[in-house]
Amino acid sequence: MRMSGGEALVKSLVGEGVEVVFGIPGIQLYGIVAALRDEPGIEMVTTRHEQAATYMAYGYARASGKPGVALVVPGVGIYNAAAGLATAYARSCPVLLIAGQIPRGQMGKNLGGVHEIEDQIDIVRPITKWRQQALTPQAMPGAVTEAFRQMRTGRPRPVYIEVPPDAGVERDDVELRGPAPISRIMPSSEQLEEAASAIAQSRLPVIVAGGGIGLSGAEQALLELVEASNIPVVTSGGGKGAIPDSHRLCYGSCVSPGGERHEMNQLLDVMKSADVVIGIGTRFSLGNPAGEASTLVNINIDDFDLNRIQANTIPLHGDARATIGALLPLLVDAGCKDRSSPADAVAAARRLISYYDIRDKEPQYPILEALQRGTPDDAFTVWDVTQFGFYARTHWQVNHPNTYIDSGYSFNLGYAFPTALGAKMAQPDRPAVCVTGDGSFMFNSSELSTALKYGINVVTVVFRDDAYGNVARDLDDFFAGTYGTDLANPDFVKFAQSFGAIAMRANDPLDLETIIPTALEQQAPVIIDVPIAHIPLTRPKQIEHVPKLPWAHPQD
Repeated sequence: MRMSGGEALVKSLVGEGVEVVFGIPGIQLYGIVAALRDEPGIEMVTTRHEQAATYMAYGYARASGKPGVALVVPGVGIYNAAAGLATAYARSCPVLLIAGQIPRGQMGKNLGGVHEIEDQIDIVRPITKWRQQALTPQAMPGAVTEAFRQMRTGRPRPVYIEVPPDAGVERDDVELRGPAPISRIMPSSEQLEEAASAIAQSRLPVIVAGGGIGLSGAEQALLELVEASNIPVVTSGGGKGAIPDSHRLCYGSCVSPGGERHEMNQLLDVMKSADVVIGIGTRFSLGNPAGEASTLVNINIDDFDLNRIQANTIPLHGDARATIGALLPLLVDAGCKDRSSPADAVAAARRLISYYDIRDKEPQYPILEALQRGTPDDAFTVWDVTQFGFYARTHWQVNHPNTYIDSGYSFNLGYAFPTALGAKMAQPDRPAVCVTGDGSFMFNSSELSTALKYGINVVTVVFRDDAYGNVARDLDDFFAGTYGTDLANPDFVKFAQSFGAIAMRANDPLDLETIIPTALEQQAPVIIDVPIAHIPLTRPKQIEHVPKLPWAHPQD
């Protein structure tokens, strides 16, 4: 079939099931943009900044389970978009960035072409799994097929295709392709039997469920494993929602093994006492708390993480859902169904955690609880890098898979608002609540324009203390005085209204319990301004060990 390179690219995206592309139309992209205009199966959402384009693609992927796609001009457009790629990389999320290039004949000659960057593809090398140039119309289908194969196999991280403008407008005979067939990776039967034997013989096993559960769609498989074996679960930060927090065998999330909060110690004690730790789709980035005293059954799709943690490991290289499915009948045959239930012990630990949360009387907790009571159980919640976001990593209760969204170890300030827009685009019938701070919100507040243009009705809670508050506290506590952290903010109510959004202001943060349901009833984007400068927020005790970390204290 004869078509332009832009048409070949867009039709290949349609063949992979893509329904929306986030980006900014610009020179060197005209052939692609014209093809998107003429393709009824794809909507292009035009953002106000390239950073927001990749954040929205990230949110779309997290909420839909399908790859998100972004489109940007070359050069500085890619630099701007890199923040979203870094977040997707940190959270093992499938995002495709399609970028323009300078004309083929000018590439590598350093002639000063518009948007020219020497060795442009290297910009994204550290934050992508795979990269390729598509230099002709005939190269488009193969590049798209391989990009999606890369995102759907192994660890699903971002990928990148760059297209020079001439390749986008030239016409040629092009053969389109279908999606590449995908097979789930499975461990060998011998490895599965070894793992099943170790688990069956254990006294105090515990499962650590990570983000790989959601990436594999293994939530139901995990539930079946837990209920058939009576093995309790601790979730990692990335694994929140892998099993409902309300489940009788779920301890909750342990996201800071170096922390000093009482509830952190409770969960760490659970893990340290385990003789077999079953890691499923988790990196154990800070190590297995039980260490060599335990056997680590490590189920991971990424072979890099299989034996990195400790020597005493039974590595199971495989997809989480397929591996659980193969392991479960072996455990049943080995008698794991007869294991006594630890539900009473789990409930006791959770009561103790709750007791200390209430008795600590830290003002963050009542506010977080008001947020929780006001937010529907099935809502997407997207947490920016704020003090409330830190608390949420442990204490926000998640009972629906893939509804809790954060930035992982990337900790990108300002990512949450556009990410929430992408999540809402993926599932417009589900409520979406973004929780951010005043410093964070202003990074991408111009995307209110995008929200209004496309009717993306996200509710955004902006905690306002007129400062980069966490940084101010660190500098004041550990360096004898803050500096450069005060902010000059707009009136957020008037600011939101100037775009045509609905704006509300909380007289008290605890009013969020009633304000959020009202906001979710509106048929428009809503900004809720929550002043907190008058509230003496204490330092989260789980990060009281900051002086031990390299940004505040010399290291040995």
